[in-house]
Amino acid sequence: MTDERREGVIEGRNAVIEALRAGRPIDKIYIAKGETDATLGHIASRARAKGIVVVDADRRKLDYMSVTHSHQGVIALAAVREYSSVSDILEIAEERGEKPLIIICDEISDPHNLGAIIRTAECAGAHGVIVPKRRSAGLTPIISKTSAGAVEHVAVARVPNITAAIKELQKAGVWVFGTAAGGETRLWDADFKGASAIVIGSEGEGMGRLVAENCDFKVSIPMFGKLSSLNASASAAILIYEAVRQRKG
Repeated sequence: MTDERREGVIEGRNAVIEALRAGRPIDKIYIAKGETDATLGHIASRARAKGIVVVDADRRKLDYMSVTHSHQGVIALAAVREYSSVSDILEIAEERGEKPLIIICDEISDPHNLGAIIRTAECAGAHGVIVPKRRSAGLTPIISKTSAGAVEHVAVARVPNITAAIKELQKAGVWVFGTAAGGETRLWDADFKGASAIVIGSEGEGMGRLVAENCDFKVSIPMFGKLSSLNASASAAILIYEAVRQRKG
């Protein structure tokens, strides 16, 4: 394991229990699949009660993640800060006297991509970033590094369901723009001047079907070369700064 990936690894039953008891921010807890040990069951129950994602992991994965090689069937990944909520992000916009500008990451699993998106969101003055609890990178030390520390300055909400979060935003008067190669609205025709949320799909598959169906608009970035798509963080940067151009122009 690289030094970068070692950071934030908490392993062993007592160490994880103490981290939970102390209220340390935790991104995810990995527990050996098929284990029936009462202590591991207690850890899983306590973690779920705190809203922490618990993953059943193959022992080979735990062995690979382990720094001490004595994980005792459980490894936790510390988060660099507490997660916010969707309502927190809306309140930040209200406190600034601005129309919300929110970035929704639909299953961005590459920490370098997510870190770059959070960095762009912070630099652009966006009010927050929303990520799903599962199938997404989280606020680990790797994300902190790849975001150049931006995670300390921008609210990141982690939600059980992206579609439900979109509906919550729509009820609050936020228009939701999904990025899609075949989107009917071209980048420069989209109107980001009002309360807006921009959805960035996963690196390989793009937005999930239900997420796409619940967007108010699907926006495409014109491609003039031989390739048909951009990296997720590059797409995010283009859309975010088009929104900034419209709002500040």
